Amino acid sequence: MSKEDHAMLENLGQIARNAAQKFGDREALIFEDTPYTYNQLNEMVEKVAGGLESIGIEKDNVVTLYASNCWEWVVSYFAIARIGAVINPLNTMLTPSEIEYVANDCGAKAIITSEDKAPSLLPLKSKTDLETIISFGNNIEGCMSFNSLLDSNLSPSPIPSKSPKSLSTIGYTSGTTGHPKGAMQSHEAVILNGSMTSQLHSRGSADVIVSALPCPHVYGNVLMTGMMMFGTKLILHKTFDAEKMLSDIELYKATIFDGVPTMYMFMLNSPSFKKADLSSLQRCYVGGQTMPVATMKAVEEGFNVPLIELWGMTEIAGLGSTFPLYGPNKHGSIGCAIPYCELKIADVDDPLITMPRGEVGELMVRGPITMMGYFGDEEKTRETIEPDGWLHSGDLGTMDEDGCVYIVDRKKDMILTGGYNVYPAEIERVLAAHPNVALAAVGKQEDELKGEIAKAYIVLKEGTTSTEEDMIAFCRKELAAYKCPRKVQFVEDVPKTSTGKIMRRELHSLDEG
Repeated sequence: MSKEDHAMLENLGQIARNAAQKFGDREALIFEDTPYTYNQLNEMVEKVAGGLESIGIEKDNVVTLYASNCWEWVVSYFAIARIGAVINPLNTMLTPSEIEYVANDCGAKAIITSEDKAPSLLPLKSKTDLETIISFGNNIEGCMSFNSLLDSNLSPSPIPSKSPKSLSTIGYTSGTTGHPKGAMQSHEAVILNGSMTSQLHSRGSADVIVSALPCPHVYGNVLMTGMMMFGTKLILHKTFDAEKMLSDIELYKATIFDGVPTMYMFMLNSPSFKKADLSSLQRCYVGGQTMPVATMKAVEEGFNVPLIELWGMTEIAGLGSTFPLYGPNKHGSIGCAIPYCELKIADVDDPLITMPRGEVGELMVRGPITMMGYFGDEEKTRETIEPDGWLHSGDLGTMDEDGCVYIVDRKKDMILTGGYNVYPAEIERVLAAHPNVALAAVGKQEDELKGEIAKAYIVLKEGTTSTEEDMIAFCRKELAAYKCPRKVQFVEDVPKTSTGKIMRRELHSLDEG
């Protein structure tokens, strides 16, 4: 192995070409039973990059990527990086009004999307600075065809020089103020996170991974970058289907399965589980939400492999902690800090004070994986990142003598539903626009499948009536499905402080028996 094989890449634009040089005609990606080699992926990345340049996309322009998992998503991601542009990957569950906000906020110049989503985005061209909407699949009036970029066969300019510390990605996360916030990630943060995840998990060219984790999500992203940097074959699914996961583990002799807790629950409960041949699996990983120890043990017994937990967030480009494959695995813990980074448990009221081992405080993280800040929001950046570089996670936890962290609760009112962050203020903002709503407050309820769900408590305007179904439908027009309340209760008032501030943590006292 040469020195070059060990050298860290400087920016994401180098990844596709480097992968082709290292792995050539080996299969990299399999999507819907169609394989793509590293050479094929790089050839398509080059063509799409050339096509993007031909329509005026330049270095440092922002390009939004809004589509479900597919080979085109992977190619688009690396093509945007190839010309030195900034990637803005969006959760596919966002609505057009949410995308309008994001596009205006980050000044996106183009959006690459799927055929089914493109028509609903056409009005954004008159409401934002978007110049081009590029659609996968067939030609759609008002959009540019992704296939035409491939067919144009144009070569892009040489890979631009981009500092490892420069901006690579703006990943939006739900906002506590009612709007999403754009976490800015450097090239170094994304590359280092993918590298250290592969290092700790010993993911390499002998591994085959089956995953339905969304590519825009940081967990899905580290699997994709690991595929390109270290030669792991990725069997990528558009959406999660328990039976299909089980059959593909068997078909492709997968060595690794990655998922969130609910995926494991569905697979264990699948009629196909008992007869599935999972003998090729060597280990499984779980993240996105803490998993009860009893469930982890059930997965290990059922799959007959170790189940290793990890923890991460958008603001750190992926993982912040996990367990190394060849080390003690403590169920109930998210592990220890990834290399080159630090974790600490800080006093909730004073982040300069580190709590003694075993005592509860806020989990904080520091290192080259932490975001550069929130795009265009210095105030929120200062609230989240301390002057000495420590980033607030918003999670409460403890740390044991080995440096392993145990999450015990959420610091704020954030609701973690199925691995996604949902903020009450964002739902309240939408409900407040309903003509019959006088006041809306949103709290959380425990849910066996999702972990937590949002419940809305609504005070109606005098003389008006409404239904739970009406309120949920109203939210669905403006919010991604996972953000919408799953329950609605109409009340006469809600608990408030002496200053009139809603006490969200006391909302459960209103629950009907």
